[in-house]
This record gives sequence, C-alpha cells and structure tokens, in this order.
Amino acid sequence: MRDVVEIGLSKSARRGYHLDDIAIVPTRRTRDVDDVSTNWQLDAYPFKIPCVAHPSDATMSPATAVALGKLGGLGVLNVEGLWTRYADPTKILEELSDLDDEAPATQRLQEVYAEPIKPELIVERVKEIRDGGVTVAVRVSPQHTLALAPVILDAGVDLLVIQGTLVSAEHVSTTDEPLNLKEFIADLDLPVIVGGCTNYQTALHLMRTGAAGVIVGIGADEWSTTDRVLGIRVPMATAIADAADARRDYLDETGGRYVHIIADGNIQTSGDIAKALGCGADAVMVGEPLSRSETAPAGGAWWHSAASHPKLPRGSFGSAEPTLGSLEKVLYGPSEDPDGALNLFGGLRRAMAKCGYRDLKEFQKVGLILDK
Repeated sequence: MRDVVEIGLSKSARRGYHLDDIAIVPTRRTRDVDDVSTNWQLDAYPFKIPCVAHPSDATMSPATAVALGKLGGLGVLNVEGLWTRYADPTKILEELSDLDDEAPATQRLQEVYAEPIKPELIVERVKEIRDGGVTVAVRVSPQHTLALAPVILDAGVDLLVIQGTLVSAEHVSTTDEPLNLKEFIADLDLPVIVGGCTNYQTALHLMRTGAAGVIVGIGADEWSTTDRVLGIRVPMATAIADAADARRDYLDETGGRYVHIIADGNIQTSGDIAKALGCGADAVMVGEPLSRSETAPAGGAWWHSAASHPKLPRGSFGSAEPTLGSLEKVLYGPSEDPDGALNLFGGLRRAMAKCGYRDLKEFQKVGLILDK
C-alpha cells in the first residue's frame, strides 16, 4: 500500500525516498569479486560499466568522451554546448575554471553560451569522437531536436540522447509545433534515450514512444536549483522504483520489449550507484564525480546544462575542486578515499559480490531497507 500523508484537508501526498534514505541488504550468499560482471548493453552497443556521462561541458569534450568510451562507459557530448559554439573553447573553459563567485559565474555562463551553435562544428565533433573508435552519443534538448536533428543524423551518431529537465511524450504548445517523440523516434534507424522523468506515468509514456532508454531524475545534486526555481524535486529512490514498475508493465504490454532506465540525480559515490541499480536502474548518469578527474575540460569546476539558461538558470556554478586523479582512477581505482568518491565501479562490483549477485540484472533483485 502506498505511503500517503495528509498535508491538509484538501491535499495529500506520497512519501518519497532519496538514495540516502535506503540501504542494501545482503543475502545469505556472497561471491568472489572476480566472478562479478558489470557489463551493460544498450541495443547493439556493449559497455563494461553501466556509466553514462552527464552531458556537461565541465566533464565532456570530444577527447573525454573518447577516453570514457575506451574505459568502458558511454560519453555523451552536448551538441548545444561550448564545443559546437566555438572552434576552440579551451580558453573559455580555463576562464570558467578560475571563477569562484556564484552570481558573476552564472552571468558569465549565460554570456559564453549566447554564441550561436554552428552546424559545421557538430559534424566536426562527431567525427572526432568516431575517429576515437568508440560509441558516438550526443545530447540535444527537446526544444532544439527538430532543428538540429538533420545535422546530427547526417554526422553519423550511434545513439541520440534527447534530454531536458523534464520531458513528456505529450508536450502541448499553442505557439510552436511540438516535438512528437513517437513519430520522431519511429522514423529513426538508431536507438534514442529520452528524459528526464520522475514518475510511473511519464516513464511509461516515454517507453511507448519507442525509446531504447529513459532517463529518470532531473539531475538533482547540491548544485541543481530546480527545486528552488521550479519547486520540482522527486526523491531518486522512489522515482527509479516507479519507473522500474512502468518498465515491467511495458514489458508485459509489448510481449518482451525491454527499455533501459538510466538514473540521473545526485550520483556521487559508488554506494549511490549500487543503490540506484538496486532500486531498478540499468545504468547511472554520472556528472560531478567525472569533473574531479585530472583531464576534465573545466579543471574541476562543475555546472549543469540548465545553469546557463538565458532566462531562468536552474543550477549553481561549482567552483573548481582539486582533482582526484585520472579518469581511470575515478572509475576503477585504486582509491585513497574512504568515502566512495574514487573507484566508483570497483565499489559497485564489490557491493554486488557482497550480496552474491553475478550481474546487473540479478542485482536489481537485491533487498532494500529504510535506514532513516
């Protein structure tokens, strides 16, 4: 039975749970860590780890997308970011890495992102990633999908990520032609990941568009201001579990079509990754932790894509933090950090081993308990 709380005589609300509110419960069996697989496959594309990079310019350049791909994850380049607005944005990124005052930083983000997107740079960046020999994935917002899709598709991407703060399959507009996701995806010959969403109904509707993956969450972390600006915040553990229920119903509805759930919201440690997968996610979208690698484009600074919105920014600028080591060290260790900020997916493997599970699909069955 759903945990419903009465707010007042005319309004009630479900109780939701963050990842910090839950813990994993080991079973009677443990397993050798070398016998555990973190392999994940989306459509025809296999990955060593269930890691999708958050498409922030703070973490993803063509070079870091290639590096992450070679290490077994999926790099996603933002085609509305600095790398498609400037021929060489490295000096801008260096400037941003030196900013430390939030208000001027937000204004500066708005200024540098005011430069128009150049279609020829989209083609060039996609080629750079493809030449690196990895799966090519790019992110575009729903608002710009119809305008930029011809360029993106002609450039030859493998995966398309249509991501906004919140995305629905039934966007209504009386002023512009809305993006019909179902028609758009049906016309494509490549897998599409869409999101974010925060509840069962929206997740189910997005699955019915034909998407290969659905992003669950709004990227909320300590730097996201979506809750303060829009009043929207859905705890991640609850959002993932609701979407997993939608996936099960869609699987029955279609006679076996499986849609992957990618959790995007305050994934900071290896424990967060394990708990997100335990709630039912297939993969996680990692953002800020990747900004701490020594090759991150912004040198340790961090911001969400929505932080540069020209009219209503929904993210604070995080000034540069000391780097923790190479990208490989962030993902696979070795770690000198006792709090799970390094060796993110080595930590996941060990959690799976401690609970006795061989692979990610099995691990979704792990027991959970409320510990707060």
